[in-house]
Amino acid sequence: MNALFAAHALLPTGWASDVLLRWDDAGTLQCVEAGVAPEAGTPRAIGVLVPGLPNLHSHAFQRAFAGLTEYRGAAQDSFWTWRDLMYRFAGRISPDALEDIASHLYVEMLAAGYTSVCEFHYVHHDPAGQPYANPAEMSLRLVAAARRAGIGLTMLPVLYQHSGFGAKAPRDDQRRFIGSVDGLLRILETLREKGVRCGVAPHSLRAVAAPALQELLAGLERIDATAPVHIHIAEQIQEVEDCLAWSGQRPVQWLLDHAPVDARWCLVHATHLDDRERQAAAKRGAVVGLCPSTEANLGDGVFDAVAWHGSWGIGSDSHASVDAAEELRLLEYTQRLSKRQRNVLADATRPDVAEALWQAAVAGGAQAAARPIAGVAPGQQADFVVLGDRLLEGLTPAQQLSSHVFASQRRNTVQEVWVGGRCRVQNGRHPGAEAAAERFVAARRRLLTELR
Repeated sequence: MNALFAAHALLPTGWASDVLLRWDDAGTLQCVEAGVAPEAGTPRAIGVLVPGLPNLHSHAFQRAFAGLTEYRGAAQDSFWTWRDLMYRFAGRISPDALEDIASHLYVEMLAAGYTSVCEFHYVHHDPAGQPYANPAEMSLRLVAAARRAGIGLTMLPVLYQHSGFGAKAPRDDQRRFIGSVDGLLRILETLREKGVRCGVAPHSLRAVAAPALQELLAGLERIDATAPVHIHIAEQIQEVEDCLAWSGQRPVQWLLDHAPVDARWCLVHATHLDDRERQAAAKRGAVVGLCPSTEANLGDGVFDAVAWHGSWGIGSDSHASVDAAEELRLLEYTQRLSKRQRNVLADATRPDVAEALWQAAVAGGAQAAARPIAGVAPGQQADFVVLGDRLLEGLTPAQQLSSHVFASQRRNTVQEVWVGGRCRVQNGRHPGAEAAAERFVAARRRLLTELR
């Protein structure tokens, strides 16, 4: 049995002191006991211990051009003009480059306090749009990257067939994404044979027509009825308007009426919902995937988190930022800006904003990942983060977490990160960080050269 003692730890029930954690060789917590003295020789956490945060939405390859689209290229730049630039990168990336970019990204995620990631992956084919000899080649490169970094992974191979509502023919620059339901399910089965936790992702209602969506869900049911389903939905006002023009319904309304949406479903972004959609989606138990830094970067709009009475989690999506605390901070701050209030996403049961945000993101992220990563409790994976910094000295555990979320000033207060009971980040550093960074820079340099 493996063990760690923490003077202070954030458990699902709140803060506890003198906490002894024990886990088995598979990395599953067997005992979480508070108010005890450690046995001699038991390792001690060097600071306060909090559960690791799941990152529920990632497009790993997009980290290669983060920061490179911040110039005005149109009379009115938007998500749609950004997407055209993104497609140029997607069209050139090789399997080797994808693995190198993802390896660095996952190291960055760990150092930032994420302990697992849901990879929403749609670049399946070669640059000509033809399947690789192994159709799962690109997905397997992401698996290899996650295993090298040591981050937990839920793979979500994406079905992508059309360029717009009403089954519009795909664009030429989408050729690497386009595939059949059978082909996507074969990729899924290949990943499962490798021991990877998987779900599926119909990309969006504009990219997957109703018959294919039903076929995909039926196939998933046969393979794994517990697998998660993620979908981009209602991210942009134009998307809502186009869906209304096509079907007479808003996107989430249409999805709820035509698909068996339940707690397995993650509605990624869901930025633009009306009251009826919010109430119905929450009643079904779906989790909303919020990516505040990307949604801000792309000018998507502000999700009304106050009106949402259901589960939610956070993701870094396009990786304009790779910082778990920053996503939570932005979520709270966008609510403050829109409501003109402070301390919005807290309540009488959890008045401390940072704790409320952290606990909600852990629970919602675990639901979206469909893995036992819902906090520091028996039966869950031993995923946790240890915070420690000289500037945190003299603060209560709750104040230290609040400082980490709201007053870090880009100081890395994440000192240790444990995944499945293995310490992946120590003294704020991942042992593979330098090598991963070198490969990342080389891969990005090659891509930029090819795109000139």
